[in-house]
Amino acid sequence: MIGIVMFFVALCALLFGFPVAFTFGAVSVIFGFISGLFEAVGNEETILEGLQYGVDMFAFMPHRIWAIMNNTILMAVPLFIFMGIILQKSKLAEKLLESMGYLFGEIRGGVAISTVLVGSLLAASTGVVGASVVAMGVISLPVMLKYKYQKELATGTICASGTLGQIIPPSIVLIILGDVFQVPVGDLFQAAIWPGLFLVLSYILYILIYSYINKDVAPAIVLDGNQGSKAKQVFKALQAIIPPLVLIVLVLGSIFMGVATPTESAAVGGIGAMLLALIYREFSFNMVHQASLETVKITAMVFGILIGATAFSMVFTYTGGDMIVEEFMLGLPGDKWGFILLSMLAIMILGFFIDFIEISYIIVPILVPIADAIGINPVWFAILIAMNLQTSFLTPPFGFSLFYLKGVSPPSVKTTHIYKGVVPFIAIQVAVLLLLTFYPEIFGISQTF
Repeated sequence: MIGIVMFFVALCALLFGFPVAFTFGAVSVIFGFISGLFEAVGNEETILEGLQYGVDMFAFMPHRIWAIMNNTILMAVPLFIFMGIILQKSKLAEKLLESMGYLFGEIRGGVAISTVLVGSLLAASTGVVGASVVAMGVISLPVMLKYKYQKELATGTICASGTLGQIIPPSIVLIILGDVFQVPVGDLFQAAIWPGLFLVLSYILYILIYSYINKDVAPAIVLDGNQGSKAKQVFKALQAIIPPLVLIVLVLGSIFMGVATPTESAAVGGIGAMLLALIYREFSFNMVHQASLETVKITAMVFGILIGATAFSMVFTYTGGDMIVEEFMLGLPGDKWGFILLSMLAIMILGFFIDFIEISYIIVPILVPIADAIGINPVWFAILIAMNLQTSFLTPPFGFSLFYLKGVSPPSVKTTHIYKGVVPFIAIQVAVLLLLTFYPEIFGISQTF
């Protein structure tokens, strides 16, 4: 039971606000030596011999760290992060929102619909949730408030749209899950496209229906100008939309056609992002320098967590914690469905409190061998987890999108407005998750191998 106790100690430490990577590393070291002492006691050996067991356990850590640093799949992470930061600094979101707002502003909920569409384009261009939420919060939220949009609808739309980067390729979480599941990232990207687009469509339908039933929550915007100026604005909108679409086709198309690996396409995306910055006249070497520094910081955070999680999972496995979980999961009523439903419920609950990276590297590796033993299609299971992890960005009290938006919101927007606003979008995500669980054939995915 040492592994189970270790898991709950780590979870409690995270809830108290301790740094994630150091928490996993410290807890694994402490419980690694505790397990060594228990083994020594069981073998009637001395305390020094028990401590030596603990030291020997961590002798393999350099090899594990070396394997992480040489993982070609994970090389795509810093490249896609760099691509996203460059696009953020090139004011892509601002140009897209202005153009989309003009095209859809004259219908009820038009600016909110524009926000969803721009969120999906940013997701397919960058895959960085924080950048998308902040950009749309700075640009789109003041416009919606100016035109008397309901605060709950405005904030909920921005938070939900910003999290589309979790499921729409290229997604950092899909790259991480590809590494954990040991399946091609390109397969996950292809499988995630239809669920992601269905989610976008569901958001738009909700906004249209809600604004039609409640006339005052998202009024139409009357735009001035004659037909000639409208044609000019449509042309400007196409100028803002076509370049990122070309980048999306280059990045994802090269993967789907088998021309490039995800890592190679991420490099293409980084170069393409700098070309877009040149097109938008925002390029400078200082911008590249700043984007590189931010990329290094974020990448170091991700890999620091990964190294701590690797040590944690090693001790957890050594102490037999994985066997206890596997026996429990395989003993559930309902066989495959009991395992899937409990897994999804556990990930959703944990998403209320901890980040997707910790869940991906601590919880998911425990579930993967069980899913494999039952005969579950790893691609389908990975997409279910990705969709579930997307919900974790919206769920109070620790949904990161909520914090991102609150940080750039005016004082008139309260935290309660944001919390209330995301509830319908969480319900939509859960509905799509259930549909993907029970009817994956709709999205072209099989439940089994």
